[in-house]
Formats: sequence, structure tokens, C-alpha cells
Amino acid sequence: ISATMDTESTYSGYSHYSGHSKKAHRQGRDRHKSPRSKDGSRSEKSVTIQTPPAEPLLGNDASRAEEGQDDNWGETTTAITGTSEHSISQEDIARISKDLEDSVGLDCKRYLGLTVAAVLGLLVFLTPIAFILLPQILWRDDLEPCGTVCEGLFISVAFKLLILLIGTWALFFRQPKADLPRVFVFRALLLVLIFLFVFSYWLFYGVRILDSKDTNYQGIVQYAVSLVDALLFIHYLAIVLLELRQLQPMFTVKVVRSTDGESRYYSLGHLSIQRAALVVLENYYRDFTVYNPALLTASKSRAAKHMAGLKVYNVDGPGNNASGQSRAMIAAAARRRDSSHNELYYEEADHERRVRKRRARLVVAVEEAFTHIKRLQAEEQQKAPGEMMDPREAAQAIFPSMARALQKYLRTTRQQQYHSMESILQHLSFCITNNMTPKAFLERYLNPGPTLQYDRDRWFSKQWTLVSEEAVTSGLQDGIVFVLKCLDFSLVVNVKKIPFIKLSEEFIDPKSHKFVLRLQSETSV
Repeated sequence: ISATMDTESTYSGYSHYSGHSKKAHRQGRDRHKSPRSKDGSRSEKSVTIQTPPAEPLLGNDASRAEEGQDDNWGETTTAITGTSEHSISQEDIARISKDLEDSVGLDCKRYLGLTVAAVLGLLVFLTPIAFILLPQILWRDDLEPCGTVCEGLFISVAFKLLILLIGTWALFFRQPKADLPRVFVFRALLLVLIFLFVFSYWLFYGVRILDSKDTNYQGIVQYAVSLVDALLFIHYLAIVLLELRQLQPMFTVKVVRSTDGESRYYSLGHLSIQRAALVVLENYYRDFTVYNPALLTASKSRAAKHMAGLKVYNVDGPGNNASGQSRAMIAAAARRRDSSHNELYYEEADHERRVRKRRARLVVAVEEAFTHIKRLQAEEQQKAPGEMMDPREAAQAIFPSMARALQKYLRTTRQQQYHSMESILQHLSFCITNNMTPKAFLERYLNPGPTLQYDRDRWFSKQWTLVSEEAVTSGLQDGIVFVLKCLDFSLVVNVKKIPFIKLSEEFIDPKSHKFVLRLQSETSV
């Protein structure tokens, strides 16, 4: 049975603050050089501890050669990788190809919708003005004089158009938050309604006013006022359909992340599936903790360790069938199944002990580092101008004293890939600038926060795929399940309708609150 050793990858962001010297690394590399140490592709500052390869089921020359190494070689062996300015992974290739395929279609659809909406909005605002100006341009001499009532209608049209312009800007002219796979049904219906409405007004205006050259100018202005009033009512209808209808909660959705099972509950109103998916994603980046695939490797490594610990020897010669080996492995795994829960218990207990220990060291190191920072008052700044530092310089001065403890804690909790040295220095400088306590500085690292707290390049997924059995433009219904997929994981959304609640009233007469004290003969009262 071969021993499986757990090794920890060294956090590259703090390599020049670690206490190991280059000489020790060089000696460790020469004594215990890993056979796979040349496969790395990180920068020259990166120091990676390579894990030993899993032994095959049948012994060979390579496995026998490795038996001569000591049991602690994995803790001291280091591999200095070559310099690489540009690196790319299979996930990056898949993401780039997906973005190239979808970018052209999404951009065309976005700009086409904006163009149609802008042209239609311009037509809506210019139509009442054209209704008033065309008679003045074409048959000015034949028009009846405009009286006081007619001139008052000019002011009414001007202010109503101003109100309509402000309302349209507040409701429709917003920065788009996402590209949906289908059109928004209510928005498309409103655009069609406005087009038909303006077209019918132009048709009536051309037949009854332009052809006959109507001389009643006050009636023409009144006709333009009626158009503006109708447009204001359509704007009110748009507010009801686009904003107010979805405010009342009607459904409860459960969102589960497929990898670690983290879940949240949200209340939604009458929304389509695609808009409900957009609301779920907005809440996901705010409420869910950042996705950390390193936390999911514990169970996989444990299973691999159990399988790697089983070695089958072929005592009957190479001519035997491999089925006997597989049966032997299955039987051995079944015998070890009863003791696996004990291993899991002790592994988790040891991990929690290490986390508490390194957390305590980190808290003490940060508190000691913050004691060296003192904010100078106005009169003190003039006394010692040579000793003053800005927040960035102060952060760089106290960071080395806490770097090692922070590095070990982040590696133990597997958060090192989300915190670069530059981001930590920026956060430390921010805390010093705002006179924050060490506890406020450590809050980001001791308690994993929401996804938005971290660097955008480390968690943001540009492309989400909506998978649903129903049409994405249909409304939410009880029992609907849809999935939001990205490159690394997926969100499973289950929709449940809020049940109808019936409340009854029961009246209690205030005079009924009367009581009698019953005394027994044995009491001392």
C-alpha cells in the first residue's frame, strides 16, 4: 500500500515576502527533484510544489525506483518553472470561441432594437408639432385667425410634450443590464401599439385635413392636443405593464448552485422566464459566496487516495485475466468502506484545528502591524515632514509583518487565487485611509463574502445559457424548473407559487377578561 501525501501549493503573490532562502530551495530541488517538475508554465517568481504521481495498480520499474525516496520529499521538493508572459487554458479557448460566435448576433440585435425604438420615439415627438406647423406652411392665408383659446392650447401642447419627454427618458432610456435571448413581449407590444396609433392619426390627418385644406386652425390644434393626451395615457400603460405589474410577489424561487449545493430563496412577481433568470443572476452576484473550485477537490482527492492506496500484485503471472484484479480491488474497497467515515471525521477535525490556529496567528499579526500606524494631526505634520507617509506607503511598510500569516491562512482556507498582493495592498491602504480597525481589515479574509466583493476578472462570466423546457417568453408558473449554465457550474431554479392565504377574524369582548381566585382550605392565604 503506497502512502498518499497531501501537499499545499505555494501562494505566488507572496513569494518575495516568505522566509525561505533561495539556497534552501536550490538544495531541496537538487536532493529531491520531482520527475514531473518540468511541466510547469508559471512565471519565474512562482514556486510550485508538485504532488507525486499516483502509482499504477501493477508495480513497474518507475514505482520501484521511487521507493528509495524518503517520506518527506513532497514537503521539501520545489520546482522553479520557466518564464511565461502569455498563457492560455482550455477553458479560455472555449470561452473565447463562444464569445466570438455570439458577439456579432447579439450586437446586431441590440443595435437594431435601439434604432427602431429611437426612430419611433422621434416620430412620436415630431408628429404633434408637424400637425400644428403644416397648415401654417401650406395654406397660411386661408386659415381662420387663432384666438385666445387656440393660443392657450399651444402652451398646453408644449408642457405636455415636456412631461412626456421626461417620462420617456426616465422609463426607456436606461443602460441595458443584459442581452436577453428573446424580445421583451410587453415592450414589443407597446412599440407596435404606438406605431399603429401614430399611423392612424397621420392617416386621419392626411385624409380630413391635408386633402381638404381645413381652415379651422383651432380644430387642428385641438386635434394635436388629443394626440398628446393619448400618448400620455400610453405612457401610463407602459409604467403599469413594465414596472408595477411585477412588484407584487406571486412566486417563490429556490436557486441551487450545482457544484456545492449552496441555495437561496427569492420572491418574484409576474415575470417571463428570461426576465426571472435575469433577476436570479443579479441576486446571485450579490448573495452567493464566490465560487471556489478548490474547496470541491477535497472529496475527489480523498477518493483518489483510497484508490491509490490499493495495489494489486499478479502472483499467477502475466497470462491471467484482469477481471480478477478488478474483483480484488472492489472487495478491498468494500472492506475499507466501514472505516472511511472515521478518516473523514479526523481529516475535517484536523483541518478545522489548522484553520483556527492560523486564524489566531493572523489576527495577532494584523493587530501588531496596525499598532505601528498613527494618524498625524495637523500640528504634528509640520514637525516631522520627513517621516510622513501616504496610505499606500504605510500599507507597503506594515504589509511584510503580516504577509506570512496571511499567506498561510489563505492557503489553508483555499482562498489564495482570489486575493492578489496588489488587491490586498489596496484594501490595506483603504482601511488605513478611513481609520479602520484591524478587525475591519480582516473581515474580507476571515468571512468569504459575496461574489461582487472580489476582482471582476476572477469570477465574472460573460456568457450564461438559459435552459428551459418552456418558452423563455412565457410567464412563470408553479413547478417550472429552468437552469442557468456557465462554463464552471450551473444554477438550478425551481419555481413555486405562493399559496392563497385565507385569514378569518375573531372578536374578543373586552368584558370577558374577568377571573376568579379559587382558594383551597389547605393554603396559608
